[in-house]
Amino acid sequence: MKKYIYTLLIVSAIGSIKPAMAQKKAYETTVDGVKVIVQPSGNDIIEIQTVIRGGVDSYPASKMGIEAMAMRALTECGTTQHDKNSFKNALDKVSASITGNTGKDYATVSMSCVKFDFNTVWQLYAEAITEPKFDTTEFTRIKQDAINDLRAQESQPDASIDKMANKVAFAGRDYAKEPQGTPDIINGLTAAETKAYYNSVLTRSRMFIVIVGDLNQADIESKVKGLLSTIKKGAPYTMNPSFFRAYNNSFNAESKELATNYVEGVTSGPQVSAPDYYAFQIAMRIFADRHFLDIRTNNGLSYAPQAWFSPGSISVAKFSVSTTQPNKYIAVFDKLVDSTKRNGFTAAELADKKVAYLTGFYYKNETNGAQAGSIVANEVLFNDWRRSLTLIDNVKKVTLNDINNAFVKYIGNIVWVYQGDTKKVDPILYKNGTLHTGDNPVNN
Repeated sequence: MKKYIYTLLIVSAIGSIKPAMAQKKAYETTVDGVKVIVQPSGNDIIEIQTVIRGGVDSYPASKMGIEAMAMRALTECGTTQHDKNSFKNALDKVSASITGNTGKDYATVSMSCVKFDFNTVWQLYAEAITEPKFDTTEFTRIKQDAINDLRAQESQPDASIDKMANKVAFAGRDYAKEPQGTPDIINGLTAAETKAYYNSVLTRSRMFIVIVGDLNQADIESKVKGLLSTIKKGAPYTMNPSFFRAYNNSFNAESKELATNYVEGVTSGPQVSAPDYYAFQIAMRIFADRHFLDIRTNNGLSYAPQAWFSPGSISVAKFSVSTTQPNKYIAVFDKLVDSTKRNGFTAAELADKKVAYLTGFYYKNETNGAQAGSIVANEVLFNDWRRSLTLIDNVKKVTLNDINNAFVKYIGNIVWVYQGDTKKVDPILYKNGTLHTGDNPVNN
């Protein structure tokens, strides 16, 4: 009886979630061949994100970081009408922001302001996108800033082990490239070649625009048309998702003098078009809880063990841990995966995680910026921005069999990487596994 009541409460909670993003009807329109997606917000904030598809697919490994530097330069090197300082002063005067960012699959140029200042900020935004100056002196300055940031990241073990995992797991693929580049590559970039790169990817065929805010459609279309007037059409671009699979367990180690040792594993995940995409996402969230409980609480092997699903044009599952006992970790991990595959997850875990997933998603998407980011990600990855508005329906459909089958299907051989004291780890345990071998590092 208690189980029935608990399940009923969970289902009722899911049904009561009202996504803020869908309270007013979103729509899309097309301006000069560019899709414009508009989500009314019901507040006085305007958030706009202009997206350039491609990411790491757009440049060779020898130029990693060039897109990141281009995005920085848009707002840090001034425009043909404003130098760097006057551009920033104009934004500060109205407490607005314009930023550029890039990742594995796309880059964004974002603006945020109050509605009253929209016309003023839009003019600056259009300048940043279409009239960036790439001033040589300022470009030298932002290069040094980027190099300093990268060196700071290198001193952070969590960031370092994740970069190593990507480099090893995705070797030979574009996903092995780091969007922020390396100090040596960034140091060699020039303002002229970075500007040329930016001009090569700034095409209407690669673009779409997301607007979260209460603006008149005619005004939107007029302003976007003006923005696009000097941007060439360009060749069509289509993202080509690919599947990642490790055909054998592997182990790569890098000796480092660290206070503890860092381990990260990479294995398969569903492509964004797969019917079990949401099932696997939920399965990994439940497994992350189990992983944390088993590794930290039950065995005291790590302060902050993690497991997560990383979606993109290549989607993978990842596991990471910092530990002084890497051999014991892999033994506990192997047993946990084996137990999960054999016994599956529980109905209570699924019901609880559905509520946590949806509540967390809509809580995070209270801001206009987060709503725009969700729409952008769904349009890039799924070519369907409306999935950001129908998430609740997709998640509610997931069954216990779905998540159990997805976990068994995708969690297989793992690419393991390690940084730390190599004398403390036995690679054989990671390559061959610890189950049914007679070895039991947990009791050693």
